[in-house]
Amino acid sequence: MANLLLDLYKKIYLIREAEAEIIREYPKDEMKTPMHMSLGQEAIAAGICQALPSGSHGYGTYRSHALYLAWTEETDKFFAELYGKASGTAGGRAGSMHLTSPEHGLMVTSAVVGTTIPLAIGDAFAAQYTGSDRITAAFFGDGATDEGVFWESLNIACLFKLPVLLVCEDNNLAIHIHKSQRRGYHSLANIVKNFRCSVFEGKGNDAEEVYFMALKAIESIRHTGQPSLLCLTYYRALEHVGVNKDFGAGYRFEEEFIEWSMNRDPLYILHKKLLSLNILDELIQIQSQIKQRVLNSRIKAQEAHFPSDEDLIKGVYCGK
Repeated sequence: MANLLLDLYKKIYLIREAEAEIIREYPKDEMKTPMHMSLGQEAIAAGICQALPSGSHGYGTYRSHALYLAWTEETDKFFAELYGKASGTAGGRAGSMHLTSPEHGLMVTSAVVGTTIPLAIGDAFAAQYTGSDRITAAFFGDGATDEGVFWESLNIACLFKLPVLLVCEDNNLAIHIHKSQRRGYHSLANIVKNFRCSVFEGKGNDAEEVYFMALKAIESIRHTGQPSLLCLTYYRALEHVGVNKDFGAGYRFEEEFIEWSMNRDPLYILHKKLLSLNILDELIQIQSQIKQRVLNSRIKAQEAHFPSDEDLIKGVYCGK
């Protein structure tokens, strides 16, 4: 159990420290990409990525930092992309909202709400069609379930019995609109239970619990031949886009953040569990190594070259 908790801690601390470095550096205006920060949702990405079998494929959203870092544990290309450098994940063209690493199985993340869900369904169909035992995971926010493409994709996944893990990262908000103002129903999970789909619900701030819930969902896919849906709640600690808190906007208040920080922060929960195992020295060493790695990657990215003018039209359609 200690090894599992340490693996989860490494992922979450890497995400937290990478984003802390972004917050420190972003005001310098060298990173030209909009930032959708992952503070508060790290346990979802860490727990599920830890549970997914080797060879899995992943699809995500514009809030992609946690998923990318938990999936790849790579920081050099990550920071290079944020700085728009040629050594980035997409050669500096994609920025924060389109982080990908196909070599690791993270196929695409997208800035357009809901667009990667049908891509994941196609990926799962390809696995089924070719006889692969690959699991495909589609990550999306609760706002994406207001899109018709979610329901169309869910229907096809259930009809064709596709090996897809649907992960709803539910922070109650679509930008700043609470789901009670957007939905004519109470529970997404209760509706999806009427489909031929296994449904698992829980809090997304305890990485250990997320891990074991994901294992059950994956086992259900293997056992029943039907897709699984994970509905995981979490607290978005920062504004929708940007690196600051947005309590002045009037739709949520600082008391929420304070309560979250003291009781429901994913890093705090995991750190508390590990301290009970009397391995403080090991935790300090992990923190030091990750801090240095993140710092090195950020400096390396700042010093890297921008793409050349000739790179501008590479990988895109162009006509005469």
